Amino acid sequence: MKYFVALGEHRRLNATSRQKLRGGFLELRDGVTHYELAGPEDGDLVVLIGGLTIPLFYWDAMARELHGLGLRTLAYSCYGRGYSDRVRDRYDESLFVRQLAGLAHELRINSRFHLVGTSMGALIAMAYAAQHADTLATLTFAGPAGLAETPALPPWLMHSDGMATFVAKWFGSRILRRHLGHNVQDPGRAAELATMVLDAYQYEGSLFALFSTLQNFSFVDRAELFEPMQALNVPKLLLWGDNDQVTPITQLDRARELIRPQQIHIVRNCGHMAPYERPAEVAKTIAAWVASCPQRPRCHVTPGG
Repeated sequence: MKYFVALGEHRRLNATSRQKLRGGFLELRDGVTHYELAGPEDGDLVVLIGGLTIPLFYWDAMARELHGLGLRTLAYSCYGRGYSDRVRDRYDESLFVRQLAGLAHELRINSRFHLVGTSMGALIAMAYAAQHADTLATLTFAGPAGLAETPALPPWLMHSDGMATFVAKWFGSRILRRHLGHNVQDPGRAAELATMVLDAYQYEGSLFALFSTLQNFSFVDRAELFEPMQALNVPKLLLWGDNDQVTPITQLDRARELIRPQQIHIVRNCGHMAPYERPAEVAKTIAAWVASCPQRPRCHVTPGG
């Protein structure tokens, strides 16, 4: 799929448009990444990877809870999401793994950290862990994608660059809004999330990034990505909302079988986005999990450089 600008993308990401945003920006191999490093400087570091559409601000409430529990957080927007660059290339898992590895290198993270991924972010975490397990203290997967039996969009659409481009340019915003409507159980919180996500979709290349991801990053039957997690010498926690409409909890047993996590936590009365919908509960679960794991790291991070 060639790069395109879709209907409604009337703004351009640059230093001026990013000027009023909090957090920092780093130029990595594939483009600029928006990140925020916050919390107690002497706390264990928890790195947060978002899903298919979300910016780093998705993590705000849970990050505050983690800070109160003594943990430091690094949240960032994946390429094509939030206010990170819209890369004019294939959005596959190798791109996202390079982004995280590059961010860790540029921030000079010099010890093992705790990695948390939600939905697509859980798949990125798995792909990263398969290559960089020695950098990790623990892994947490929240409502992981990748176990669906059928794709979200029909194969005839995603295998045709011309059709995918046409649909994305003219109907992509409508498809995105419909997807966002299934993520969060509470209507009020769902509206807040949609406002947060859609603000970033005013920028050129956003729907290209979304559809290129759907075309090049498979979410169907990814057992080959899950199963190697069993052999990693990294403790694993699996979190799931019991009313998840995107990655249904009926997939939990399959995920458990493939990953063999040391701990599972079900978030009651919760949809797909447990860290966003139940930030206090999820933060307490992660903090207790981190505290229970042996050889907890003390991770020094130097912003910039």
